[in-house]
Amino acid sequence: MIKILYIGKHKEILDTVVRLLNANDEWFGIGAETDEEALELFSTYDFALVLLGCGIEEESEHLLITAFRKQKPDIVIIQHYGGGSGLLKNEITSALQDKNFIKNETAS
Repeated sequence: MIKILYIGKHKEILDTVVRLLNANDEWFGIGAETDEEALELFSTYDFALVLLGCGIEEESEHLLITAFRKQKPDIVIIQHYGGGSGLLKNEITSALQDKNFIKNETAS
C-alpha cells in the first residue's frame, strides 16, 4: 500500500482529493489542513509521497519541505493544484515511477 499525504488549506478540496486517493486500491491517502497536522502525520506514517495543494503559503511550504526532507531525504513531493482524478493519478504514478518506487507499467 502506497501512503500519500495531501496538504491543502481548503477543506472541501482536501476531502475530495483524499477520497480520490482512497478510491485507488493501491493507495492510502490522508489529508492535513495545518502545518502542525502535516508534520505530526508525517512522523506517524511512512509516506511515499506528499502532495502540496493550493493555498499553502510560501513560508509554510518551505518549512514543511525542509522538515520532510530532514526526516526522509528521498520523499517524493509534488505540487497538485487540481484537474480531476485522471490528472491526479497520472501525477502520482509519474512521480513514483521517476523515483523507481513503482515499476513502469509500460516496460516489458
